[in-house]
Amino acid sequence: MIIQRDEFHEHNMSKLIKGAVVPRPIAWVSSLSNQGIRNLAPFSFFTVASMDPITLCFSVGSEGRAKDTLTNVRETGQFVVNIVSETLANQMYESSKTFEADEDEFKVAGLKAANSTSIQPPRVKEAPVSMECELDRIIEIGTNHLILGKVVCYHIQEDIYTETDKVDPHKLAPVGRMAGDYTYVKEFYRLPNDKLPKSK
Repeated sequence: MIIQRDEFHEHNMSKLIKGAVVPRPIAWVSSLSNQGIRNLAPFSFFTVASMDPITLCFSVGSEGRAKDTLTNVRETGQFVVNIVSETLANQMYESSKTFEADEDEFKVAGLKAANSTSIQPPRVKEAPVSMECELDRIIEIGTNHLILGKVVCYHIQEDIYTETDKVDPHKLAPVGRMAGDYTYVKEFYRLPNDKLPKSK
C-alpha cells in the first residue's frame, strides 16, 4: 500500500505515523510558571538533538489553548526532563490528563518535587534520571512547537549508574510509548545476531 500526500486526508495519518515510529521515549517535563505554579506533563515526541552542546528536544502539540508547559518554558526559559521508569508509569499517566493552569500535577500524581541545582523548576525526586535544561529555542512546525533545551545539570540515581559512565538499562526500566499504548523495554541484544528472524 502506498499513500501519497494528496491522499493523506483519506486516512488517519496520526495513527499511521504514531503506530510506525515506535517505541518512543517519554520526556516527563517539569516546569514552573511565572507565578511559581509547578507543572508536570509527558511528551513522547522526544529525543536528543545534539551532543555538543548537549541538547534535548521535545514537541508540544497545539489543542485549543497553549499547553502549560509551552507557556511556562516561554516565560521562564527553563525546564527539567525526567525519565519515566516502570514504577512511575501510573503517576506519569495521571499527569498526562488535562488540568487547569493553576493545578499542581506533582500533587495530583502523588509525587515529591526535589530542588534543581542550576534552574528554578523542580525535578521529580523519584525519577531515575532528571536533566535540567535551559531553553535554546522554540521552533514552530505547523501546529506543533519544537522545544530545544541545553542540558546544564544531570541527575542520576546511584543504583542505575555504572562506573563506566553508563546507565544500567535493566535498572532504569524505561517506559516506551507505542501508538495508543505503552511498552516495557526489557530485552536487549547486539548485532549481528543470527537468532533474529529473516526478512522475506
